[in-house]
Amino acid sequence: MQKKVYLFLLLLPIITIGCSKPEEKSTTHEQTMQIRDIARYKLYPTQNIWTFIKVNTQTGQLWQVQYSVNDDSNRTEYDLNPKPLITNVTGINGRFNLYPTQNIYNFILLDQVDGRLWQVQWSLEEGNRAIFPIKK
Repeated sequence: MQKKVYLFLLLLPIITIGCSKPEEKSTTHEQTMQIRDIARYKLYPTQNIWTFIKVNTQTGQLWQVQYSVNDDSNRTEYDLNPKPLITNVTGINGRFNLYPTQNIYNFILLDQVDGRLWQVQWSLEEGNRAIFPIKK
């Protein structure tokens, strides 16, 4: 009887290990997605092929990025919202996320921590660039 108990106790770890499901390793794509989610800065395309919106995902600061294939003077970065939207708080990468709308010049900026929203408007004309809080 004791031999059977000892044999069972010896085989139990082997059976347990053999029956457990091996942990799946993350693929390169999944790892890339995780890195993107924690990136401090992100570029969001607009419907204008020459324009991107750069977002500091920690503070909510925004810039309009223009590029060109021919003219160096058209490669520039404009302030959309140079002031941080959070104060006296330790920043969290990925806190702010930008969502496109049907209007090519407007995006919605979401603070994923407290739920606040802003309308972000980019433009080729400086006077039309703005960010507006969306009231609750």
